[in-house]
Amino acid sequence: MKLLKPGDYAVLLLGALLTALLFARALGGAGGDRLLIRAGGHVFLQTPLTTDQTIRVPGPLGVSLIEIRAGRARVAQDPGPLQICVHQGWLSRVGQAALCLPNQVSIEVRGAGGKGYDSLAY
Repeated sequence: MKLLKPGDYAVLLLGALLTALLFARALGGAGGDRLLIRAGGHVFLQTPLTTDQTIRVPGPLGVSLIEIRAGRARVAQDPGPLQICVHQGWLSRVGQAALCLPNQVSIEVRGAGGKGYDSLAY
């Protein structure tokens, strides 16, 4: 630690702040303004995120309940065995999606902004 001088600490701090800023910008996305709901591979409904509502979407296993509140959406209930899409939680950013594969129902947030990164690879 005696080899580092005050200027070295400043460079390290600046580098850490720049890295955090770039990471937040790369993974953050624009907020969506509409929700695309698919059932059985076909578009079931496209609706704005500005209207609070609960939508019943039929699938092969039963009915999935999609909830839209305060500019965000989620799968509130699904008849699938693992409940993965329910655990996905609230979606509000462009490109975010929840897939209920056993029931063949999916939701995706759409909007004017470009999609954020789902994952990064190099």
